[in-house]
Amino acid sequence: MKNTIVQNLSRTISPNEQGSCLEVEFEMPVHVKKLHVKYEILHNGTGASIVDLGVKDPLAIRGWSGGARKEFSIEAHHATPGYLHGELPEGVWAVLLGLYKISPEGCTVNIAIEMEKSEGSWLKGDWHTHTVHSDGKFTFADVIAKAEQKGLDFIALTDHNTISQNLTYPRDTSLVFIPGMELTTHKGHSNLLGLVNPGIDFRFSTTERMNEALLNAKEKGATIVLNHPHCSNCPWEYDFEVPFDWIEVWNGPWRKENKHTLAWWHEQLCKGKRIVAVGGSDVHRPEKFIEHGTPTTHVWSGSKTMAAILDGMHKGHAFMSYDVHGPTIDLAYGQYQMGDVIPVSGESLIVKLNHLIEGDIIKIISDVDVQERRCEDGAGSKELSCKIENQMFIRVEIWRYFEVVDAVLLAAMSNPIYFETSVPKK
Repeated sequence: MKNTIVQNLSRTISPNEQGSCLEVEFEMPVHVKKLHVKYEILHNGTGASIVDLGVKDPLAIRGWSGGARKEFSIEAHHATPGYLHGELPEGVWAVLLGLYKISPEGCTVNIAIEMEKSEGSWLKGDWHTHTVHSDGKFTFADVIAKAEQKGLDFIALTDHNTISQNLTYPRDTSLVFIPGMELTTHKGHSNLLGLVNPGIDFRFSTTERMNEALLNAKEKGATIVLNHPHCSNCPWEYDFEVPFDWIEVWNGPWRKENKHTLAWWHEQLCKGKRIVAVGGSDVHRPEKFIEHGTPTTHVWSGSKTMAAILDGMHKGHAFMSYDVHGPTIDLAYGQYQMGDVIPVSGESLIVKLNHLIEGDIIKIISDVDVQERRCEDGAGSKELSCKIENQMFIRVEIWRYFEVVDAVLLAAMSNPIYFETSVPKK
């Protein structure tokens, strides 16, 4: 059943209002994926009135059809002609009524508004990619084709020190492009996500200037990610006290540099910090083992929109898998999931794992201990129970033997689920 919110509004129009444009306000809640508006004019007496139709969101007019239509719809990737498709931001919207001709007796306009909310789902994507707009070889057509082939839902555009990709990416695709830029300096790289133009001058090399740049970007609404901080070629040489939101624990194929970042992240968690871990392919060109969605980040999102995907990541509702078809992880206690804080102890956390193969090593990790078990039966799915006692957090890793490289590598990892005993440090 569709989760639809219905509002019926009515406005009585007097003849002396002719020539004006009225705003009939309504509240748009969060995570609406489709807006449908329909209106009818009830004429008083024998005279006929002509009322035009349009709509505005909290920032700007989103469409106008005049007297040509009696209804319209807007979704993320589709809209009635004359209206702009795109995200439906929460806040105060308004149906626009253009009073072109009002009869001497006046009229009444009835407006029916339907807002279909998303139920939420796991969306798959890649938070670190490059195109021909910097040193990559992929066009937007290539990116869309690769994403569709893999079944990815979103791609972050993170070309080096440029924003031209954010101004020119296709808007007529079901793939959600997330505008971004990889702030690239000689002493470290950082993704700035969610803004078309963060307005950053990259020509600096001091921690003071980096701190200033990232703070400036955050104030404008950017999400800050510290990229491949322990990379042997371009490590993070600034301090870790700069303002940031997420840490790129998994960059490209699993390797020792990622392992160092994983250990650093775990150490921060044990100190009581709550830092969201993220993965990205850092793909530039066709290469063996480096592809879009390797690794894939799975995000529990209220809708298939940039705002909802970013919101899900900020909440830590995300896990990473080596590929779009790799193992999946779900941590649950009632309504709580990974990234949340559970206000209980003495209960059991449910760990649900899928797409496992025989020999996979499951690690249930907390600040207290590591519980390890091996998949011996070859089962594709497994449900485990973990006692909540005095841990600050619990997270999960799945390790797998990959014959192609003759090594046991990380196949999937979750963000933690936290407990009230943990007091986050700023």
